[in-house]
Amino acid sequence: MGRNTRKRRSPLATKVVAGAAALAVGGGGLVWANFYASAHESDSSHHRTRSAGAQVATIQCPDVGQELRNVPRGARSGVDKELATLDEQITEAYARLASTRQAQSGDSSYVQNAILGPLKSKRTAALDRIGINIRRGGGDAPGGLDRFAECRGMGADQPGNGDGNDQDDQNGNGGQDQDNGQGQDGGQDDGQDDGQNQGDNGNGAAGPFADDFVDITDVQPNSRDLENGLAANGDGGSTGSFTAVCGVNEDNLFNSDNLIVAPGVDNGAHHTHDYVGNQNNNAFSSDDDLAGADTSCQNQGDKSTYYWPVLRLQDGTQEFDANDLGGGAEGNVGKILKAAEAEIKFVGNQQSDVVAMPKFLRIITGDAKAFTNGVANANSSFSCTGFEDRQVTDKYVLCPEGSQVVRTSNFQSCWDGQNIDSANHRDHVAFVQGDGSCANGFQAIPQLQVRLVYDVPAPTVENGQVQNPYAVDGFPEQLHKPITDHNDFINVMDENLMNEVVDCINGGEDCQ
Repeated sequence: MGRNTRKRRSPLATKVVAGAAALAVGGGGLVWANFYASAHESDSSHHRTRSAGAQVATIQCPDVGQELRNVPRGARSGVDKELATLDEQITEAYARLASTRQAQSGDSSYVQNAILGPLKSKRTAALDRIGINIRRGGGDAPGGLDRFAECRGMGADQPGNGDGNDQDDQNGNGGQDQDNGQGQDGGQDDGQDDGQNQGDNGNGAAGPFADDFVDITDVQPNSRDLENGLAANGDGGSTGSFTAVCGVNEDNLFNSDNLIVAPGVDNGAHHTHDYVGNQNNNAFSSDDDLAGADTSCQNQGDKSTYYWPVLRLQDGTQEFDANDLGGGAEGNVGKILKAAEAEIKFVGNQQSDVVAMPKFLRIITGDAKAFTNGVANANSSFSCTGFEDRQVTDKYVLCPEGSQVVRTSNFQSCWDGQNIDSANHRDHVAFVQGDGSCANGFQAIPQLQVRLVYDVPAPTVENGQVQNPYAVDGFPEQLHKPITDHNDFINVMDENLMNEVVDCINGGEDCQ
């Protein structure tokens, strides 16, 4: 598959590739997952059962970006770059974690001393620079930033609650369990199984695991276990809709940047994004660049950018980014699956009319780090055609023959009336309350709903193992968990079109 965006190599490239060089396998990206077992992996030759939670599978760090609420506008660029540095540091540490399994087996303190300790020192320096940036911008840096410096180890099946300190060991050993990561029977992996360990799904990728999948017929209708549920368009208020027809990325626009979270930073997402709409979306695009760009949308007044992490089939395919950061060099391997359908719709509010979105409004829904952050901001969900009354956020779905995989993201639809972004990229927008209204003086805006439909070959799950799974791209330390799915939007509609969208929705019409 081709692409039409340049791939820039940052200094981190050599660091990550070098740190993970021992993991390289021919034609299969990086052998990340032989570092940890699939949840409840059974090894009959040793007559043992081993939980992935009993090993340090990944690294959990406090998400500093979510904690910064009062960053002066003049300081945000510098702060965003330092936040991206924190992400790079975690990526480097995770690469080292995944490539030193054998060293860890002989030293119970290795993870803490060789990986988590140095990571804390690097994070402390970056946090100091964040404080300096805020003060130089005329703000008051929050006190005690260094409390976010410490990271811990966590298992592959151990959910986070978002506080960065929810490990089951709590004894300062960096998340190392009492068996020192050797398995419950004291047995020991030799770290040299050529990637054929049962825990790597047979494809050399860092998840997903069998426990990350569920048969859609086993999901109860009309049930979701997260607060940020799929908001239905009510019978009162504004009942119309506007559909944006923008294609399915026929121009193969891919990159691993994130203009919202990490502007000006190459590979700020550490995973590859799929784009429709605006055709000049990369980390270095200014608002003027976006406004002057081409668009894949049929209505040329809509130059908005709609983007999401790619879905991949982990079948050993060597994609264009197989050796690149954001791709195979960070554990995102296999065939990129473009959506067969990308339905982009704006709907109204259950209780009131909607007001126009400001141009260049930025909204993120879902959380790319929800596995380690906890589920507070998780929001996207998976389903199957013909079963869309059944939605799950923490599992990938296994669909019956003839049914297709569906990814759904319904965005925040309340706006503070002033800002197109906020320091943590969330506080300027909010979800509706239980009755469908906006709280705290926020105004109702058109709610963006994105529904993506994929032709995905059904994975095979047998004896606790999954073969040829599909998964969303993600930060390497997030282990390709479905809970990390997310979606991004920057409004670049011209004024006339946005007014048309508002009129259609408030007038109860269905337009496109």
